[in-house]
Amino acid sequence: MPELKWPGKWKIVDYDERISPAVLEEKPELSCGTDDNMIIYGDNLRALKALLPDYAGKIKCVYIDPPYNIGKGNRIYNDNANSYASNTWLKNVMGEDFNKLSNNDKWLSMMYPRLKLLKKLLKHDGVIFVSIDDNEHHHLRCIMDEVFGKENHVIDFVWKYNQAINFGGYKTFK
Repeated sequence: MPELKWPGKWKIVDYDERISPAVLEEKPELSCGTDDNMIIYGDNLRALKALLPDYAGKIKCVYIDPPYNIGKGNRIYNDNANSYASNTWLKNVMGEDFNKLSNNDKWLSMMYPRLKLLKKLLKHDGVIFVSIDDNEHHHLRCIMDEVFGKENHVIDFVWKYNQAINFGGYKTFK
């Protein structure tokens, strides 16, 4: 199977193993009275790692809506791979390779370890859906094939609103 490569990828491929988990702190005053759900505020990479001890292999369905990497900072969140927080993290991980990264490379480096952690959280017959637009769809498809296996791709849903948005569905195993 072809592999998507970008500068410094080798530094990110096993990052999911090296990252330290966040410390999850319960805040009863923010609770809505149920133990079935939780809201985690903070770095999603470290939060995903923190969920592994209790939830590895137990999640049936994941839906993520990552930044589309279109460079617009006027949204609810900064949709640009060049955000300060993202660049700070990547400089620490990539070292000198950071200067060789394009916006797309930075996006791939951000997504890859998160997808690997999500795969570990999914049940053997679980499914992941990812919302993305045409800007990064082709890159997302390549790393999804690499992490989840090309044979596990199920379908792409295309929804046209103001712009085309692709929803990709992958099951975890055949």
